[in-house]
Amino acid sequence: MKQQRWILLFIFALVIAAIVCIKTLGLQLGLDLRGGAQLTIAVKPTEEVTTISQNDLQGVQTVIENRINALGVSESLVQTAGGDKILVQLPGVTDPQQAERILGGTAQLEFRQQRQGTEGQFQAIYGIKRQTEAELALIKNETNNPEQKEKIAQLTKSIQNTNEEILTLFDSVDLSGKNLKDARPSPTQSGNGWEVAIRFDDAGGKKFAELTKQLAGTGRSIGIFLDDNLISGPVVGPEFAATGITGGAAVITGNFTIETANELAVQLRGGSLPFPVEVVENRTVGATLGQDSIRSSIYAGIGGLALVLVFMGLYYRLPGVIADVALAIYTILTLAAFALIGVTLTLPGIAGFILSIGMAVDANVLIFERTREELRAGQTLYRSVESGFYRAFSSILDSNVTTLIACGALFWLGSGLVKGFALTLAIGVLISMFTALTCSRTLLLLTVLNVPGIRQKPQWFCPNVTSTAKS
Repeated sequence: MKQQRWILLFIFALVIAAIVCIKTLGLQLGLDLRGGAQLTIAVKPTEEVTTISQNDLQGVQTVIENRINALGVSESLVQTAGGDKILVQLPGVTDPQQAERILGGTAQLEFRQQRQGTEGQFQAIYGIKRQTEAELALIKNETNNPEQKEKIAQLTKSIQNTNEEILTLFDSVDLSGKNLKDARPSPTQSGNGWEVAIRFDDAGGKKFAELTKQLAGTGRSIGIFLDDNLISGPVVGPEFAATGITGGAAVITGNFTIETANELAVQLRGGSLPFPVEVVENRTVGATLGQDSIRSSIYAGIGGLALVLVFMGLYYRLPGVIADVALAIYTILTLAAFALIGVTLTLPGIAGFILSIGMAVDANVLIFERTREELRAGQTLYRSVESGFYRAFSSILDSNVTTLIACGALFWLGSGLVKGFALTLAIGVLISMFTALTCSRTLLLLTVLNVPGIRQKPQWFCPNVTSTAKS
């Protein structure tokens, strides 16, 4: 009894925390519910490079994500589609033509020379930029909070302003991404850290040698700009003052981890791609359609849930009512999991959630039928409830494991909306096991042991049984 009461207190605390989580974080709505724009961008090969590799595609994807961040679009989705296309979903965007203009151009990567006498000014502005970017990174996952959304817009605007100020401190030296052949993360010679190795073509190697010769030992930076946004500002050591860095190859050192080194390398590769990109599809989903979809989904979900609750209460009597309570707890916990993990709800995702409600009911049905079998065999009410859960566990586990396997296959092999369906269904199945085997069991046992007269009325559990064996 004491253990069951502690479990009940834990469930109550969990429900309170889930409600707070839902109210604080909110639920993210996908393109089909919120409305917006969907663009399919094709990466075109050139005469020099006839095949688009996955590294090339990843680089273009990173550039597009950076441009979307500059647009200030939250909850966007950027993913590769096939071997040469990128799918972009922009919820809430009302001007898809503007998005197409911004995303449809080839990324511009430039290496620039910092002007003399701007060392102090650059350090101050660059420090503000880094601090603002760090602050933005801390709150970027809370885009459903209205106050945070306004803060994100302010920080994004501030970063754009500092980028414009930094740009005025550098001069062009005609060294661009078209001269960069490769950029890769590489371990340092000591093996204690990471650096980024870059390699230029012949013309770029000569320009880079002249640039590094001019800046060596001066404390001024090489400005590496992607779409006029400073992504790195390395300083050249005085040992290269005589000839500069020759040979067309160099390394960018710093306090890099493997993750940050790879991130910079991907940005450089993305900016150095000589491939033109073309928007091959620009599809708009209206906000009215999104609202209609939400309304229809809510009506369908509430209607189906109400019918299930009524059926469980009428057919299974007291256990059915307890199952209804557990089902309400299940719904709250599942929505909280969606908000906490950051699941973007789409129509297929809502369908997966509603299907998982059926899985939760199915687990309770198995338990209650096993309990009735024990009551008909003459077991006490307490032992019947315990045996019902014990005997039904293997069937519940088998059915849920097979469903999770199917969800895994859909998630890894599918894309877009199919993944959303698989993810919401898998989360629902896992939580349904918890509520069926924990919430339902705890509430039933506490009812049987604490409510006076329940043990003497087994017909509240099974209509065909009027008495049970004595405890």
